[in-house]
Amino acid sequence: MRRFRDRAEAGRELGERLAETYAGRQDMLVLALPRGGVVVGREVADRLDTPLDVLVVRKLGFPGQSELAMGAIASGGVRVLNEALLDQAGVSQALVDDVVARERIELERREVLYRGDRAAPDVTGKTVLVVDDGLATGSTMLAAAQALRSLRAGRTVVAVPTAPRQTCVALEDVADEVVCLRQPDPFYAVGLSYEDFAEVLDDEVRALLA
Repeated sequence: MRRFRDRAEAGRELGERLAETYAGRQDMLVLALPRGGVVVGREVADRLDTPLDVLVVRKLGFPGQSELAMGAIASGGVRVLNEALLDQAGVSQALVDDVVARERIELERREVLYRGDRAAPDVTGKTVLVVDDGLATGSTMLAAAQALRSLRAGRTVVAVPTAPRQTCVALEDVADEVVCLRQPDPFYAVGLSYEDFAEVLDDEVRALLA
């Protein structure tokens, strides 16, 4: 399976796919998950001539194993937990609350950093394309989709360049539509779908949103 050259190329390909259904529609916007998702989202928004903003979501990593997600939080007070995994690992509620509190501080910092004093967009009744550069477990995107549901978005479309099939299927329970260009099998990591998967910095995110 051919890899994307970089996030921008992935965004252009994703934008073309989405244009088949959503080009020319009114009352729609693209919300990207920082940081890498903003590079993809910029290309999608430009192709669809649609406003771009961010939806800040933070993964909740196990203490000492930050890459292993026990859930995620999102703007609007949304919290998604992998209850089965927490029960299996014997993680206490106090420990979960401690991780949530730390990540909430970072979530609020990023909202101010990326958006400044600009209010979050009103998604009520709108078609929202929520974009990232790829998914693995999908816990972060699950929180994003649930946040949009709680904010009464009219239609939520999860749109990503790459993800495992089982993650896409799971997200169909909370999103109205899931669009994924490539579903490698077996799936090892998002970065393996890219030739260039360099870290995206905060300054780049701000420039893309400006």
